[in-house]
Amino acid sequence: MIYGVDIGGSKIEIAVFDENLTLMDRWRICTPLDNYRSFISAIHELIVQADNRFDCIGKVGMGMAGLCNQDGLSLSANIAVANGHNVEQDIEGVISRKVVYENDCRCFALSEANGGAGEDFANVYGAIIGTGAAGSFVINGVLLKSRQRAAGEYGHLQLPAILKDKYGLPLRKCGCGLPSCYEGYISGPGLEFLYKHFGGSDISVINLINLWRNKDHLACKVMECYMDILGSCFSNIVFNLDPDIIVLGGGISLVDEIVAELPAHINQHLFEGFFAPPIIRAKFSDASGARGAAILAKGNNDA
Repeated sequence: MIYGVDIGGSKIEIAVFDENLTLMDRWRICTPLDNYRSFISAIHELIVQADNRFDCIGKVGMGMAGLCNQDGLSLSANIAVANGHNVEQDIEGVISRKVVYENDCRCFALSEANGGAGEDFANVYGAIIGTGAAGSFVINGVLLKSRQRAAGEYGHLQLPAILKDKYGLPLRKCGCGLPSCYEGYISGPGLEFLYKHFGGSDISVINLINLWRNKDHLACKVMECYMDILGSCFSNIVFNLDPDIIVLGGGISLVDEIVAELPAHINQHLFEGFFAPPIIRAKFSDASGARGAAILAKGNNDA
């Protein structure tokens, strides 16, 4: 069996696949964020549970929110408890087997480019917009290789001054340590922040979207700003990588109007005569990260 472990800021999911990548089972737990030992123990326990359920020693692929530096140490805006630790090495130590480890968005993009929504396209960009905002690029089914595995991290580019001034936005220190990353404005929490910035009270993304759909004046003002920022952000993906298609995942991707309207907002930030590629929702939804991690583990085994 092949296990794909998807580690995010709110949940950890394990999905079990056979050698043909047929999903056999999946389950999840809340991500322990109190201390690192609890975090590693939780991942360990999920893998042990899978071994016991399927009476095997499964191959393990793992995707986690955030990046790793050249020493393998984690930098994650949403899983701060792991920062400065070598998660791959520590998991290998407790499960006594090889782990194939990648950024969760890279796993998502790999999954959607191989049998997912981007299957029929050569150059596929996978973007997740949820608790955070990150993505990666796949060329002919293979993840783009870069020196520090940081290529495609669009959410941690800096908000341009023209948008900051246009909407009177404050600089927001990101969990990654940089000031004013796009993520702080386009993620789910970023959208909630924008509503408060324009004079609203605490609100969930779901309730804000419902107000927008009902033509609430404040919600419409907030979403006009949000879509402008999101379009600007995604124009960087087009300028830098020019993908054939962009596949969206994460909670924000479930809002049909955002998916439908995004290309027009990207086009406003491109040169005249240049256009955004098609933008579609992920085929495997929130299961794609774990599936991509399993694809990595299977590929490592095949090699």
